[in-house]
Amino acid sequence: METALLLAEHGHEWGAAGWLWPIFPLLWVGLIVTAFFFFGRRMRRGMHHHPFHSGESVLAERYARGEVTEQEYRERLAVLKQQHP
Repeated sequence: METALLLAEHGHEWGAAGWLWPIFPLLWVGLIVTAFFFFGRRMRRGMHHHPFHSGESVLAERYARGEVTEQEYRERLAVLKQQHP
């Protein structure tokens, strides 16, 4: 209550925008909540979808889509396993 009275007495020192002072903390809180929402959502999405696949998984996907034959799949898989013991 004292704060409201103090502002009422000295409001002219703040100029015409003195009544806007509670909006700025709300804007900061809104900005922080929005940032947590978007970054948190991105982090949760990143935990389920790995952006980097191993060579073997990419090769298996290509084989499943029919992009490589069984013979090519086996040859390339053997090469990949030689490089990564």
